[in-house]
Order: sequence, then structure tokens, then C-alpha cells
Amino acid sequence: MSNVIKFTLKQVMPVSKYFSSFLNSVYNKNARQYSSSHKNTTNAHNIYEQFTDWETLNKKKSISKPMKAYLERAREHDDFMKKQQIEYNIGKRHLANMMGEDPETFTQRDVDRAIEYLFPSGIYDPAARPLMKPPEEVFPARKAAEFDEAGRPHHFLFYTGKPNFFKLLYDAAEHLQNLYKFEEKVIRNKATPDQNSKLELSSSVWVSKDQLEIMLVETISDLEYDNFKLVMERLVSTPYSYKCIDFIENYRKPLASQKFALEIPKPSFDEEGRAYITTYECLRKKARGDVTIHSPGTGKIIINGKDITYFEDIQSREQVIFPLIFTGLQNSVDVECNIEGGGPSGQAGAIRWGIAWGLRSFVDKSMLESMQVAGLLTRDHRRRERKKPGQPGARKKPTWKRR
Repeated sequence: MSNVIKFTLKQVMPVSKYFSSFLNSVYNKNARQYSSSHKNTTNAHNIYEQFTDWETLNKKKSISKPMKAYLERAREHDDFMKKQQIEYNIGKRHLANMMGEDPETFTQRDVDRAIEYLFPSGIYDPAARPLMKPPEEVFPARKAAEFDEAGRPHHFLFYTGKPNFFKLLYDAAEHLQNLYKFEEKVIRNKATPDQNSKLELSSSVWVSKDQLEIMLVETISDLEYDNFKLVMERLVSTPYSYKCIDFIENYRKPLASQKFALEIPKPSFDEEGRAYITTYECLRKKARGDVTIHSPGTGKIIINGKDITYFEDIQSREQVIFPLIFTGLQNSVDVECNIEGGGPSGQAGAIRWGIAWGLRSFVDKSMLESMQVAGLLTRDHRRRERKKPGQPGARKKPTWKRR
């Protein structure tokens, strides 16, 4: 016992925490052995208490610097989100009072409707319009701690820098290997894949790069996104890909349904019995016009009384005939256009949109979805940017000279 008592606190502190159990047993044994010496027992008890107190203190100080930094950032983020949530609730209550509705039953849909009514905007880009959303929808999500208090990473791909992204590729490769093994088993049993179970993905597309980054809570490059699509396409191309449909659909999104898909006008019929459809207000820059499509036809294109040579440059001609080539109707319909204003580029863009918009009445639903994905049914609202005062053009500025 005397040897144990000679240990000072400075000598005991560097000892690992596993020595505490040994010290406890030594103390109990020697306390019974030297119970007659109250002084020795008391000293040993004091050393044990000091050691256990230091152990508790050492546990609190064992948090690594990265964990401390993360906890500090997480606390600041939580305080910021709480403040934003309070301001959002106050703003929603004021907005409900302005609209004369009950603040307790005022939903997010009511908020969007009130913002659209009180702050009407003609800006084309939705991201530039005024909005009022909950903080969790406006501010990006934060990653959870990827390491423990001692600094050990939780994820086995932590040192790749993008563990969630590479874990996604790892899971896709694992599904692919399992499908290959299943296919080999089927071949050994001399069976054939069921064609009715084949995946039908024509009504959906892969999530965009921005959406994938939100799902992974990581930023990825264009090359990494292309690799993601390449791996997923390879997974889908296997004959038994339906066995991992849940994994695939996590990264697919349905084609955006637009109102025009449900409001396609029915064509009228002329004296000759041919169906025709006319699209008015075909706009692009300063060009204005209308486009009439006749079906059946021979592929004739008339622009202001002239044929396709109305446009002198090849690029404008390609813009006009691109919707016809894309749908395979270049020799099945006749097109008649009246256009004015603007230049060749603006007039070609207006005619292209008018032809694509009119072809909706002559194509099936699958082709309509393909046209939508190709951007043929989206109107180009870009305009020439105005000249700014004090500079030669919209963006051009005079040459800066030091002297």
C-alpha cells in the first residue's frame, strides 16, 4: 500500500483510463489489509478520488479540434435557423392579417398566393420573383458530423472528400454485380428474361446535377455527374434491372407536366379536307408572326410568300426545319408562315417555336414528351439588353487608362 501511496498525481495522470480498474482493485485489497491504519487508507482513497476526477475531466477534454469546430459551426447554424424561423412565422402572421385570414390556418399555399397577389412580377425567371418560404427550403441543408469526438471518421469513404457521392457509385456497382450473378444463374438454368418486366423509363429522366448535389449534400463536378449517369445507364441496360427498381427510381424524376399537354387544340379542316392548325403570337426578340401547318402535305415551307430561301444563312434555315426533322414530319406536312419585325435570328426562332407548337396536334404523347425534353416547346424570352448610360453598350465599357 505504501508503494501505491508514493504515486503522485502528476505521475498518475498520464496513465491510461484502463489503469483505473486496476487501481480500484489495489485500493480495495490494500484497504482491507491495512484497515488498522486509517491514515494510509485515507491517503489511498484521496488519490483514487483525484484520479477518477481527472479521468472525468480528461474525457471532456478528449474532444478533437475538428469536432469542436464542427460543434461551434453547428451551434451557430442552429441559432441562425431559429432566428430565421421566428422571422418567417412573424412575417406569415402579418401576411395573413393583410389578406384578412386566420394566421393559425394560413398555409404555405396561402402564402404563395398572397405573395403573387401583393407583389405581381413579370420577370420570366422564377428564381428572380419575390417569394416567402420556410428557412429549411431556402437555406441548404448542413452535413451531419462525419467523425466522432476522438476524430475518427464514421464513413469508410471519408478520405475521398465526397463520401456520399462515391458511396452512391459503390452501391450502383454492387447492384450491377448482383444482377450479373443473377443473369448467370438464369443462363445456367436455360431460362430467358421476362420482357413484360422490363423497366419503362420513358416518362422520367435522371435528376439534374443541382438536384443530385442537394440529395448528396455535396458539390460534384460535371465529369462526376457524367460518370453518375454513365453508371446508372449501364445499370438500367441490364435485362434484370427491374430487380433494383427502388434504387433506380430514387434518382429519377418524372417529366414536368405542363398545361399545354392537356390543352392541345384539335385541328380544323379546310375545303380540301386537310387538317390545319394555326399558331398566333409567335414571338422571338422583336419578331412577330403566325404559323399554319397543313396535314397531309409534301414538306412545302412558305415564308412571307417565299420558300426556305427567304433566309440567306444556313443557321436560320436549320432553325426552321429542326422541329420537322425531330418529329419526322418534314415530308408529311406543309408550313405557311407570316413574319415581320426583327432580324433573321429572331424571325427564325419565332417560326421554329410556332412550328413546334402547332405540331402538338399531329404527334403522339411519347413524341410530345420528347419534344418537351428537347426544349422545342419552351418559348425563348431572351431580349436584347439595353444600352447603359456612360458606356458604349449594354456591357461594353470604355478602355481604362492609368495615365
